Amino acid sequence: MARMKFYCDAERCIECNGCVTACKNENEVPWGVNRRHVVTIRDGEPGERSLSVACMHCSDAPCAAVCPVDCFYTTDDGIVLHDKDICIGCGYCFYACPFGAPQFPKSAAFASRGKMDKCTFCAGGPEENHSQEEYTKYGSNRIADGKLPLCAEMCATKALLAGDADVLSNIYRKRVINRGASVLNWGVQYKKAGIDG
Repeated sequence: MARMKFYCDAERCIECNGCVTACKNENEVPWGVNRRHVVTIRDGEPGERSLSVACMHCSDAPCAAVCPVDCFYTTDDGIVLHDKDICIGCGYCFYACPFGAPQFPKSAAFASRGKMDKCTFCAGGPEENHSQEEYTKYGSNRIADGKLPLCAEMCATKALLAGDADVLSNIYRKRVINRGASVLNWGVQYKKAGIDG
């Protein structure tokens, strides 16, 4: 069975935020919540890199491990989802996730922030596929239609990829080999990129 994953190539990401916009539009995410965000390191300096970050659908998800009501579950494809009918909005998953994926939908006093929201890999939720209830709670279910998440499909530079982990690792391996083939010495390439090893 496939293990669905995201991969973002820092060498290709141009910080256009097309993935963020695509996600917000496709899923009608509430104002103030971004299921996906672009992080830029060394902004405006030599060696600047950007990464599109969301839920990475971990194999051993820390959010699921700390949830006191077990609202997180993993699909057969390896997509980590949560059931908003079970979620109590305690925020433990928010603190456990190294990617900051689970978020409160409202900025308010602790007990009134609502139930957690996170990237669903465009796989909807536990409700019936394509039902209005599923869309209202979780957004679009593109996986049920055999499509990939819209954030990855809309990436202009193909920096953000989504799909089977084995396929993504092969794509990444080929990209790294092609980058290395353009120089005679890896050390020269690293110094040009401002990365000291």
